[in-house]
Amino acid sequence: MTDKMNVLIVDDELHARKLLADYVAKISFLHLVKTCMNVFEAIEVMHKERIDLLILDIQMPDMTGMEFARSLTQKPVIIFSTAYSEYAIESYELDVADYLLKPIEFPRFLQGAYKAKKRHEMKFSTEETISPQNTETLHPVDKDDFIIIKDGTKIHKIDYSDLLFIEGQREYVTFHTTQKNITALYVLKNLEETLPCEHFLRVHKSFIVSIRHIEMIDRNILKIAGKDIPIGGSYKETLLNRLSK
Repeated sequence: MTDKMNVLIVDDELHARKLLADYVAKISFLHLVKTCMNVFEAIEVMHKERIDLLILDIQMPDMTGMEFARSLTQKPVIIFSTAYSEYAIESYELDVADYLLKPIEFPRFLQGAYKAKKRHEMKFSTEETISPQNTETLHPVDKDDFIIIKDGTKIHKIDYSDLLFIEGQREYVTFHTTQKNITALYVLKNLEETLPCEHFLRVHKSFIVSIRHIEMIDRNILKIAGKDIPIGGSYKETLLNRLSK
């Protein structure tokens, strides 16, 4: 891994681009590749240059930063820089490193930069550790009756029968099991698509539960291993239909 992260700034406001560029220049582990006024300029740069960190405004003409982030198949580390707080929850579902509200002071930007650096280092260590032959086994995958979880340099094998529920916590999730809890860098939506649907079900924007471990449902709360878990309104009907079967 190179010493510095290559940074691309995308913001339609000139003042914001200049301010962010100035902040990047002050941080020793960041290297500014370019600033862009829209995502179309950014796409051209990303085709030519390796970008490790994308600092992205949300409200931009033609295509929003949120839409652009969703469109990327191979995402660099992303920090959203925006004047709008209402997109915060949605942004973390995209697994961004941080969400900076304008006007951004340098100490807050530095905090976000360190988060991005940590995310980049974890991503790089994963890529170094995984060879083409064993890539599949170091990510959450369906292997009959267990899941493999990578937490930094640690690799955990968790039997489905021991996995109680998964709790989303911004850019991290916590796997609650019968023996221990494991907090790792995963996206809840990706886990929802990976885990076998016959055993696991999303019941809230922040929770996936093991159907076999549900002990009780009382209105909009279900209980697993003594823990109260909220049931989201849009998920309740699906949950009840599954249990009725």
